[in-house]
Amino acid sequence: MGLPGLRRLDHVGFTVPDLAEAHRFLVEVLGCEYLYSLGPFSHPDEGDDWMTTHLDVHPDAVMVENRWFRCGDQTLLEVFHYSSPDQRTVRPRNSDVGGHHLALYVDDLDVAVAHLRDHGVRVLDGPTASSGPAEGNRWIYFFAPWGMQLELVSAPGGKRWDRERARPASDENPVP
Repeated sequence: MGLPGLRRLDHVGFTVPDLAEAHRFLVEVLGCEYLYSLGPFSHPDEGDDWMTTHLDVHPDAVMVENRWFRCGDQTLLEVFHYSSPDQRTVRPRNSDVGGHHLALYVDDLDVAVAHLRDHGVRVLDGPTASSGPAEGNRWIYFFAPWGMQLELVSAPGGKRWDRERARPASDENPVP
């Protein structure tokens, strides 16, 4: 039994060192829509551990500001700028525990990669064509100005896994 009532991913949140730089990148390079900002937020009362018990951050941490963006037609990004006495600034790699990347689907991977390169974005080698169940998908990694790893993916004809499991929409083949 899974999580009761689970419907979808609501948003992805991440912290950046420079919110103005992240805003420019997300809006001007990626094309996200800026929605709104919140903050600042803190609990500076002596002995107050609200920030730790609710957010698992240092009790004296300040969420200076967070901004919300819509990426494409549905994905929401919550981008934080924190100030904290114990803040780490080394980004995790994909191979590190806690490592991660944000994958963005595009219609034409080659056009999107050229756009990133035209904007001076660091793009890794590729694109790479997937094989096996993901055959039909192509992907490439790139970096945001603050070092966060992102990925572009595109499978205009679908992935082999999806195509093999596609069922005709008819009354003769009902889904069990």
